[in-house]
Amino acid sequence: MPATKQWQLASRPVGEPTHDNFELVTVDRPEPGHGEVLVETLYQSVDPYMRGRMRDAESYADPWNVGEPMKAGIVGEVLESNADDIAAGDIVTGDGLWAEHAAIDADDLRTVDPELGPVSTALGVLGMPGATAYFGLLEVGQPKPGDTVVVSAAAGAVGSVVGQLARINGARVVGTAGSDEKIDWLTDDLGFDAAINYKETDDLGSAVAEACPGGVDVYFDNVGGEITDAVWPLLNEHARVPVCGQIALYNATELPTGPRKLTKLIETRARVEGILVRDYVGRWGEAFERLSRFIQNDELHYRENVVEGLENAPDAFLGLFEGDNIGKQLVKVGDHEY
Repeated sequence: MPATKQWQLASRPVGEPTHDNFELVTVDRPEPGHGEVLVETLYQSVDPYMRGRMRDAESYADPWNVGEPMKAGIVGEVLESNADDIAAGDIVTGDGLWAEHAAIDADDLRTVDPELGPVSTALGVLGMPGATAYFGLLEVGQPKPGDTVVVSAAAGAVGSVVGQLARINGARVVGTAGSDEKIDWLTDDLGFDAAINYKETDDLGSAVAEACPGGVDVYFDNVGGEITDAVWPLLNEHARVPVCGQIALYNATELPTGPRKLTKLIETRARVEGILVRDYVGRWGEAFERLSRFIQNDELHYRENVVEGLENAPDAFLGLFEGDNIGKQLVKVGDHEY
């Protein structure tokens, strides 16, 4: 029987994950059952939320079991199909594995049209991150022309789309990121009005206040921690705070005491709401149609940071916590060209 390689969770990390938490194994290539397709992975996504799945704790996504393959969003080519609506040769995207091959229920996949652009975008700007940005900003943040919108992790796959959508909607946009290269990309290429390198700023609160002299109407929170602490005092009346991620806390062995700043919400009547993109899955097509149109009209730009080779998938994942990526972090699996 043909073999395939896959990454399994070797152990649960304490604090920041290390390479010791991952194990690359060779197993028999799966055979698709009824209603399933065999997919050869072209691109694999790595995302901050995966850190939560490495814990033995309940969350909005089930934890991975030690000794079992790790899961990921993938784009792949169908090699065999036992499903009615997907044929061999189709390019599909959905939840797969950190693996060269996976047998996946066809109901959990959608086909990708390579004519619309690089198939890798189905994991980024025209995939889950793009939908997260679209619904998180427009449904929860509800920016209005003239609003000031602050985005943390603004050079990431979600934050970069959030900031551009806010600009398209007539808002003034301020982003935070962790390198001068990212700051230049945000302001020079994406049209952010201001951007702050939080790693090079001695007084983050003052820097945010200087960039937002009229206060903050929408804060799209991808990070939490000290960046959120810096933005919080600047919230205007009836501000909206979509909470998408808290990457500053994902590796904490003990969560800091809190929340401590809720008095500001009484003063401003601001609204804080979590965003979970699966709540909008029935409307993802709406998001992708509009985002695709913005890309075609040169109003929306994206970047991908592609790590070559399945064997380097842990490096790509760990790089998220070091801020290595600009735009969407991907792993290219195999030598296929699409």
